[in-house]
Order: sequence, then structure tokens, then C-alpha cells
Amino acid sequence: MIGVGVIGAGFRGGLATAADVPGTSRVVAIADVDGTAARRAVAERHPGAVALTDPRALLERADVDAVLVITPDHTHADLACAALEAGKAVFVEKPLATTVADCDRVLETARRTGSRLYVGHNMRHMPVVRAMREIVRRGDIGAVQSIWVRHFVGNGGDFYFKDWHAERRCTTSLLLQKAAHDIDVVHWLAGAYTERASAFGALRVYGDGHRRPPGTPKPADWLDPERNWPPRAQRDLNAVIDVEDLSVVNLQLAGGALAAYQQCHFAPDYWRNYTVIGDAGRLENFGDGSGAVVKVWRRRRPGYAPDADTEHVLPDSGEVHAGADRPLIAEFLRFARDGGPTDTSPVVARMSVAAAVQATASLRAGGEPRAIPPLDPGLVAYFERGQRS
Repeated sequence: MIGVGVIGAGFRGGLATAADVPGTSRVVAIADVDGTAARRAVAERHPGAVALTDPRALLERADVDAVLVITPDHTHADLACAALEAGKAVFVEKPLATTVADCDRVLETARRTGSRLYVGHNMRHMPVVRAMREIVRRGDIGAVQSIWVRHFVGNGGDFYFKDWHAERRCTTSLLLQKAAHDIDVVHWLAGAYTERASAFGALRVYGDGHRRPPGTPKPADWLDPERNWPPRAQRDLNAVIDVEDLSVVNLQLAGGALAAYQQCHFAPDYWRNYTVIGDAGRLENFGDGSGAVVKVWRRRRPGYAPDADTEHVLPDSGEVHAGADRPLIAEFLRFARDGGPTDTSPVVARMSVAAAVQATASLRAGGEPRAIPPLDPGLVAYFERGQRS
């Protein structure tokens, strides 16, 4: 039986429910600086677990074998390193960290201590992403040459501009916080990492919105889709907003493929759209959750052809993130217990953060292209061996 400790009982704390598996694993302790939140999580989701306010007390417990770090982004690196030093298997909610240096520090700590490290890129477990990946791997569209991604964050004003997400000291940028997923998927589909990034962005809508006084918590009714539309009707935004609500990015990948990404936080709907073009066809997804479809075009047409050559209809899980959270946690628990290969890795997590960090630097320097710093080859080799010396 794997004893699981959870650090963080906030909005994503529900992810830990997948760690309660009869006969296999059990959440035994939850730590949050907000003691009320920790106690509520125990009462509502994990009866029998211990509620704590100090993560160090959780890491000292002998019955905690594995730790889920589900806290604000800027705390990930320090907490992950502390858990690795304590000899625990560690799951870090994406992103791995908010700087390249912190990512590399976490990876180096994992190698030095021999503790197992896993990063929660749940989109690798989303049916629509896995379907696109399989289509590409089969060669249905030939070798990937270009990928376009549009991310409409329809609830952006509610979820990302009313708390710590709106502050670059906590996120670096929303380009990193949100696009770490999408850049990782681009890398997975193309089979190559970003080498250079160029970006533009701005705070177009939420910069002049109504803000709460500093130190004032979000009101209980912060999520109200009817009242909070159109976007400029938003109220009670975070006192500090110094991140962008609109960004466009160009990525040059190793091997020459090109990718483009756009993120908008004031769209009326929420979805991701991927278009992948190879040298023998293209694919596109329509929706990324329930009822998602991936279409593939391989025959030449005189104009746009809505009737694709093949269509792949994905099952409706009816769960958040298209049901990806449960297999994500299951993979982590299997890895914590047995080791072995996984669909995500600390290296791919680091490379997505590095691309997003450099895209952010480019954005704030007027679009000047930025190279992605390479990762120590020794660390790459360590994680490619499945975290074995």
C-alpha cells in the first residue's frame, strides 16, 4: 500500500481523489498553509487522513511514500526539492517550475538523491491528444512540418486574473502557466524540442478592469459567467496584474519544423484547436473534451473540404480534462511503486517550461528571437534511463 501525502488543498486539490485506490494507495496526510482548506479536504474527500499546515511535517511522516505537489506555480521547485531530499516519490503539478534554473535544480536534486520524480502533464493522457499522437506515429500525414495551436481561454478573466495567476512573480507569465501544456504537446507530436522562440503579447482587456484592494480575498461569487460577461464587465480582479491576456508565439523546432501558438483570455468559448501539417496530409481536432473529433485529410482537393478522408470520434468520459487526471495519477503511482517508462518525463516538462520562458522573454523584448538553453546531457541521459544511475 502506497501512502500518499498531498501538499495543497486548493482548486486542483480534487486531483488527489484519484490516489485513493483500495488495496493499492491511500491519501494519509494533506498539508496546506490554510488549515481550514486542509481540514475541509480531509472531511469531504479523504476521511481518515491527517490535516496539517506545515509541509515539512508531512514530509517527516514515515507513512508517506509519495507526495503530490499541488500548489501555486512559484512554490513547485522548493517543495519538490524538499520532498526529493526526504526520499519521497514526487508528483509535481505542471509546470515543473517557473524558471529554467529552478527546473534544472529539481532535476539535479532528483538525480543526486535517487528519489523518483514525475511531472503532471495531463494532456498526454487526454484521448484527443493520444489520438493525434497515434495518427502521427502511424505516418498517416507523413513527416510533421508545421503545427498551429489556438487556445481560447474563455474563462480566463475568472480563473487567471483574480488571484496569484495574474502576477508574474508567481507565474512568470500565463504564456508559461497555460502554454506549458500545449508546447509539450507540440513537442510530443513533432518529436522535437523548440530551439528558438519569438513572441508578441499584451494586456489588452483586463489591465483597466475593476480590481480588489490589496490583501482582499476573492469574493465567494467570483465565478459567475452571466454577470462576468462581456470581459470588461469583470469585477474584483487581482490587485496586481502584470501578465498578458493575449499572446502569439512562433517556435522553431529541432529538425526544422515550425509551430505557432496563440493564447487569448477573453474569448467567449473555451477550447484548444490543433492543426498538424505533414508532407503527406494534415489533421485537425474539433474540441478537446467530450465529443471531440480528429479529422485527417490526405487527398488533394480544389478547395476547403469539410468532409475529411477519415474521422476519429473520441469517447465522452464526462470527467474534467476529458478523464485524463485519473490515468495520470495511476501512472505516477505505478512509477512510484515500480519505476519504469512513463508517457511524460521531467525532461519534457523542463523543455516546455524553457520554451515558454524564452517566449515570454521575447514577448517582453518586442519579439526578439530567443534561443532555448540546452539541458545538461548528463541529466538527459539519467532520465532517459528511467532515473537509474
